[in-house]
Amino acid sequence: MSENPNNTEAAGAPPAADEKSLDTLLAEAQARIEEQRDAHLRAVAEAENIRKRAQADIAAAHKFGVERFAEGLLPVTDSLEAALAAAADSPPALRDGIELTLRQLKSAFQKASLNEIAPAVGERFDPHQHQAVAAVEAQAEPNTIVAVMAKGYRLHDRILRPALVTVAKALENQAGNPISDSNLNTN
Repeated sequence: MSENPNNTEAAGAPPAADEKSLDTLLAEAQARIEEQRDAHLRAVAEAENIRKRAQADIAAAHKFGVERFAEGLLPVTDSLEAALAAAADSPPALRDGIELTLRQLKSAFQKASLNEIAPAVGERFDPHQHQAVAAVEAQAEPNTIVAVMAKGYRLHDRILRPALVTVAKALENQAGNPISDSNLNTN
């Protein structure tokens, strides 16, 4: 007899028992591979379904994201139509209708967290909230607001439109030099 360690007869076990045990191990391994393959395919399909649902949710959010805001504007539209219908009756009724409509619009803005940026004359110019459309010589402190052309609006913390303002710049004499406050004649 040869002394080959791979020889099953030398170990004292019958060759059929080893083959059956190898066949059983192979079948079990193949069954596990098939289970893992099936689990993998299910996981991939589930991930694809989740991705598709997320894309559909995002599309719906984009499409209907302003739904609450739009619902808030419907009474404003109704009021404008009623004001136009009453315009022929009397100017005071028209004015009252327009004031009511403006209050409804501001209420809709407030519910949607859309806030006005309404700087006061004399307030310091803030480039994060204001847009200077002109700089004029004025007896005010330079870089202060002299006039507000249009209010700005902020949605939560994001500026939708800065307030459009005119800012003061230093007065200059005819030589082009800035005039100091002590040289101004206040008469």
